[in-house]
Order: sequence, then C-alpha cells, then structure tokens
Amino acid sequence: MAYLWLKAFHIIAVVAWMAGLFYLPRLMVYHRRTAIGGETSEMFKVMERRLLRAIMYPAMGMSWLLGLALIWVTDAYANISLWLVVKLIAVVAMTGFHQWLAKFVKAFGEDERPRDERFFRMINEIPTVLLIVIVIMAVVKP
Repeated sequence: MAYLWLKAFHIIAVVAWMAGLFYLPRLMVYHRRTAIGGETSEMFKVMERRLLRAIMYPAMGMSWLLGLALIWVTDAYANISLWLVVKLIAVVAMTGFHQWLAKFVKAFGEDERPRDERFFRMINEIPTVLLIVIVIMAVVKP
C-alpha cells in the first residue's frame, strides 16, 4: 500500500513540475516583448519568480525525493535495469533544464533580455521530449 501512495504523490509532483516547465518559457516569450521597467515587465518578473520558487522548486524536490523512495521501496537499486538508467539520465537532464530556466528568470529579474522570443518558443519543446522518454521508460520499461 505504501508503494501506491508513493507512486500517486510522485505522479502529482511530476505533473506540477512539468506544468511549470511548460509554462515558464511561455511566460518568457511574453516577457521578452515588454518594455524594460514597465508595469507589465514587473508583473512578469513576479509571475516567473513565484512560479519558479513556489511551485517548480518544491515540485522538483518532491519528484526526486519520491522517485528515489520508489527505487528504494521496489529494490530497483539492487538490480539496475537499462530503462531505469535512461530514465534517470532524462530526469537529470530535466533538472538541468530547470536550472537553466532559473538563470533566465534571474536575468529577466535584472532587466536583461538574454534571448529573443523565438529562442524561448524553441526551448519550450525540450521538456516535452524529455517527458516522452521518461514516461516510456517508466511505463513500457523497454
């Protein structure tokens, strides 16, 4: 029964984290269009910072904590399979992407405009690709 509760809360945390990873680059697309120092720019700074700190960081931490707990509870660490290695690599990449976005939030917070709108639209696809890999590894376990 503990396994099912861990799994349920892990999925909830991952969904919250993914929502932030999909939404934050989209906010940056719109933030990039605003005038530096303007009211709208200031509003986007608050939105990005709150999304990152209040939702994304806690959800990422819980995703990791609960995912590692699932590995422990199922004894998956005792006989590590290729699917688990690939999934963990993808999760590490997702964490790196998260940290990369955090640097952009900091730059926008300092009224820098690090990249153009097209760039933020393009990187918005990265979490989708990683999510596909992670879900296939976790469910199909090829």
